[in-house]
Amino acid sequence: MSAATKPLPKSVLISESCLQQRIRELGAQIFADYENQELVLLGVLRGSVLFFADLSRAIFSAQLENITREVQIRFEFVQLTSYHNNTQPSAVELIRSGSNYLKQRHILIVEDIVDTGQTLDFLCEHLWTLNPKTVKVCTLLDKPSKRRVPVPIDYIGFEVPDAFIVGYGLDYAQQYRNLPYIALLEST
Repeated sequence: MSAATKPLPKSVLISESCLQQRIRELGAQIFADYENQELVLLGVLRGSVLFFADLSRAIFSAQLENITREVQIRFEFVQLTSYHNNTQPSAVELIRSGSNYLKQRHILIVEDIVDTGQTLDFLCEHLWTLNPKTVKVCTLLDKPSKRRVPVPIDYIGFEVPDAFIVGYGLDYAQQYRNLPYIALLEST
């Protein structure tokens, strides 16, 4: 796709400073909820990578403020796909399934965005077959207007409108993931 035909981000929806402030708040809440426990942060590749990294550091920062308490964190990743270089979701596919040490562990899925709920529902069903203690969800962005499948979300960064958005890990055809903010994409 040439630069002339590629849709461009048209306006900032959530600034970098707003993102970072909310992630610090989420980190503090997750730290409080999992105090003195082991937690597996399960990042959903590729979109959640920036959020995952900043959230894990925010949890650690909360721990530094509470030196008598801790949360032991493990990292794990899964990779699913449902967009296939398009702006409309299709069938969910599991590309990389994660580790087999999730049995009897607290798992926190770290997602970039929940829109239809189909990908998250698929992943939760898969994880429950591994016999974890708990499975909870933390998403940076929630788009409830697109929900097709009801899914529980325990931690939400921001609710966003029904528009195609990019930046801070979210992409359009693998472009714009590196933007430090969330932006609306021009009509495609």
